[in-house]
Amino acid sequence: MTIEGMNHFTVLSSDLGKTKAFYMEILGLREGYRPPMNSMGAWLYAAGQKHAILHIMAERPMPESAPGVIDHMAFTTADLQSAIDTLKQHGIAYKLNRMKELGVWQLFFHDPDGARVELDFSADEPEPQE
Repeated sequence: MTIEGMNHFTVLSSDLGKTKAFYMEILGLREGYRPPMNSMGAWLYAAGQKHAILHIMAERPMPESAPGVIDHMAFTTADLQSAIDTLKQHGIAYKLNRMKELGVWQLFFHDPDGARVELDFSADEPEPQE
């Protein structure tokens, strides 16, 4: 077996509309084809991707404690200042780290149900005005 890449993440949602809006407005994902299923949800796509990178499931009960050991999901992106501005406009708290030795800015925040999201930007991007 050879791993060729990551396919998608799935998040549970207590409010499908709110979760979709978050990932579409904050991260710029777009809703696309989702095959007929017996549950509510959405599949979200990144620009240029042929497969959904984020699945949202809305009719499962939220767990009382975190299942498994996944800590967060990370996306490679560009335009750090725009991301900071978008988070501020939506009142979303964030933490920004610059890791010059790895060549990356890391921007962390949470979705409406508490899933932690990381956006990775090139360390060459200018320091944002916070």
